[in-house]
Amino acid sequence: MACGEDKEQDPRIQGIAASIRVVPDFPKKGIMFQDITTLLLDPKAFKNTVDLFVERYSGKNISVVAGIEARGFIFGPPIALAIGAKFVPLRKPRKLPATGGTLRAAMNLLERAGAEVVECACVIELPELKGRERLNGKPLYVLMESR
Repeated sequence: MACGEDKEQDPRIQGIAASIRVVPDFPKKGIMFQDITTLLLDPKAFKNTVDLFVERYSGKNISVVAGIEARGFIFGPPIALAIGAKFVPLRKPRKLPATGGTLRAAMNLLERAGAEVVECACVIELPELKGRERLNGKPLYVLMESR
C-alpha cells in the first residue's frame, strides 16, 4: 500500500525498505540520500518493488507509463511491459546521451571494480558520432543503426 493509506501495509514493503541504503549528508550536508542501488542488487526486493506497482495498476486501462530519469528509467519499463502499456522516458533538457562517452565511462567503472566486460549492447548505434571508437575494441552488439 502507498504511504498514507489506512489499509495494513504489505509485508513486502518492509523488505524493500530494508534493502535501500541511506547515505547521510549526500550530496550535501543535511540530505539523507536514498540509494536504490542496493535494492537493485537484491533480486527479491527489486521484483517485489515492480510487482507492487504492477498489482496496483493492472486492469486500470493505463496505456502509457512515464518514467522520470534516472530511477523511473529502471522501474518504469518492466511495469509498462507487465501491464501492457507503452513506456515514455522523461528527462531534463539537453541530457541526451549519444557519443559513447557514457558507455566508455561505465566500462571503466566496471573494470575498476573487477568486472570483466565481455560486450557492450545498444538498441541504436549512431555511427556518425563515432562512439564505437571510444570502446577501445570492445565488442558492440547493436540491433540497428540510426536512419
